Amino acid sequence: MKKSGINKESDIVADIQIGPTNKGMVRIFVSSDKIEIPMDFSPEEAINIAEELKASAENAKKNN
Repeated sequence: MKKSGINKESDIVADIQIGPTNKGMVRIFVSSDKIEIPMDFSPEEAINIAEELKASAENAKKNN
């Protein structure tokens, strides 16, 4: 199996949904034609992920 990384382009199309679960977690749900990946995080972990996403977006804007 080939390893992919941040800078490897792909033709795979996927959808992403983000929202709270009925158990107090935050779910990031990624799905495509062939796979569904539910990832649950505590609210604190979700805040850390959101901060990492924001920092990455800001760095990407600077590098364009």
